[in-house]
Parts: sequence; structure tokens; C-alpha cells
Amino acid sequence: MQTGLDIFNKRWPKKLNGARVGLVVHPASVNSGLEHAVDCCASSRRFKLKALFGPQHGIRGETQDNMIEWEGFKDKKTGLPVYSLYGNTRKPEADMLKNIDVIVIDMQDVGARYYTFIWTMELCMQVCHESGKSVVIFDRPNPLGGNLTEGPVLDVEFASFVGLRPLPVRHGMTIAEIAGYLRDKYYPSLDLHIVPMREWERKMWFDKTRLPWIMPSPNMPTLDTAIVYPGMCLFEGTNLSEGRGTTRPFELFGAPFIDPEYLVKKLMSLNLPGVVFRPVYFLPTFQKFADQICGGAQIHVINRKKYKSFKTGVAVIKIIHDLYNNKFEWKQPPYEYEEKKMPRYSCRNRQAEK
Repeated sequence: MQTGLDIFNKRWPKKLNGARVGLVVHPASVNSGLEHAVDCCASSRRFKLKALFGPQHGIRGETQDNMIEWEGFKDKKTGLPVYSLYGNTRKPEADMLKNIDVIVIDMQDVGARYYTFIWTMELCMQVCHESGKSVVIFDRPNPLGGNLTEGPVLDVEFASFVGLRPLPVRHGMTIAEIAGYLRDKYYPSLDLHIVPMREWERKMWFDKTRLPWIMPSPNMPTLDTAIVYPGMCLFEGTNLSEGRGTTRPFELFGAPFIDPEYLVKKLMSLNLPGVVFRPVYFLPTFQKFADQICGGAQIHVINRKKYKSFKTGVAVIKIIHDLYNNKFEWKQPPYEYEEKKMPRYSCRNRQAEK
């Protein structure tokens, strides 16, 4: 199959020929030949590339850990200004757009509401709507396919940069489909254009696309990571390690106070569909419990069609909460840019809904 980046020169909107473009990209913004979108767009005759914009983790994955802000610089290869949308601002500012007619967005999403790239897109759409500029999305596949959704739809009372608009946790949409939803619902007068994919089908998982997996962020190393992420990312709202600082983030989880054998025995008794757990010890090199031995488990998905990531993540947290109630803690604000609301509220509500 081909992504929007693969065919953008053929499908570029004629009305935008010769436009001045600002390009929003990250490390996985590559075509099927592994050429980065910056190089592809800089050589295009369809438009004039004038600036680069980067989301969380930078345009080339410069920041490893979560919530590490970065500031703009001049790109050595192209000489273009690089503006950070994960530093002093999340939303492009007027001076960043003074020489730009169109914002082009080419970012690989992973199919989960918490992943911040779609919210960087939302804020770019918002500023273009306000300033009368156009937006072009180069579409890319949802790695988890487009047939299934999981988890609750966001209550806007709890909107934040890990969820600005109503979407389910596992949303089942491509990044261009999300852009279409946002335009129709919130920005009906926005001049939005989509460069579609070729040969993508909703039933396709990423490994069926024949595209190379490039880490969209440093802690999303494989498709296996993306599969478990919609549920295991919930661990970020607790004092449990979600495996950051290891080579298998979100697949490994635990804490120094956990007995792996005892935990896995309890988890396996739940008979959760499509998944098994293996007792492990691990040593995070950064983030929670850095340089401390953690007991816990590795999650192994044995049937991804039956596996329910969100349900599994909630169930694992519930078991650990009950087994280690005197040591388990919800993360206190501030976390993920939230200053007041506690993470336990949403988990308790979700349990009540089951």
C-alpha cells in the first residue's frame, strides 16, 4: 500500500499549487522508501516549503522521555526554521505562520486517544481556521486497523492535551478521518484537504500493510507496543511503572513492592481474552523506579482479535490495587499537564460502567 506521503505530488490540491507550506512531522514521517517527509517536500515543485513544526519528542525523536519539552532551532540540512509545538506553546503562534499559506501534517498515529500527535493536529487546525489558512493531511494507516473501538468516549469536562475532543480510547480512525471529524464538528469553514492512502483496508493491522514500522515516538518501538498501549498507558496515572526506561515499554509493568509469581497467578485467574502474563523482574534506566529492581509481569498478546487492551489495562490496575492497597497510589497532580483532577476518577467511573 501507499501512504499520502507516497503520492502527494500526484494528489496535491490544484488550488494550492505554489503555496507556502509549513510541515508538521515526526520521526515516522517517511515514505515507503524510507525518505523523510522533509526531504520529499523540500524537493517538490507543487509548493514552497518554508518552515517545519515538531510535536512531542521533536521532528526526529530528539527527546526520549515523556513530557520533555523542547524549543525551536534551525534545521541544518534545509536551513529552515523548526518551530516546537511541545515547548512554550502547543498551538502555532502568529509569527510562526506569517510566511505560510498552508499547514501540511504528516504524522503516524497509533490509534489511541492519549497519543498527543492528533491533538497537535487539532491545534494546527484550530489556528488555521482562525487565520483563514488551509490544512492538508497526508493520510496514514491506523496500526490497530479501523474495525474496532474500545473504551469510553472522552467527557469534555476532562479534556487535556492527552484528549481535547470526544473520542473513544481506541478510536479506529486514521489521522485524516480524525481531521475530517474535527472539521465537520468544530471547524466547518476550514479549508481542509486530504491526500488519501492507496490500498488500505479497515481490517488491516500495520504488519499487513507492507510498510516499515518506524518508531513514531521513542517509547513506541514496535507494533506490539501499539497493540497494548490503549490499556497499558493507564499506568501513567499511577505509581506503577509502565515499563518506560526498558526495551519493552507498556508491555512490562510493575513496581519494587510486587511479587511477580503471585501477581501473575491472580491475573491469569481472570481469563482475560487473547492475552497471557509472564512473571518478570526488570530494572528501569529512567522514569519511575529508575535503577530499582521491579517485580511485575510482561503482557503477551496471543490473539489480537480477541484481546481487549483497555479492559485488560483496567483489570490489571484493579488487581494490583487490591493486592497492594497499602502501597498502590494514584499519581498526584500535576501530571500530563493536568493541575487539579485526579486520575482515579475516570478509572472508578469506568469500573462502574462495566
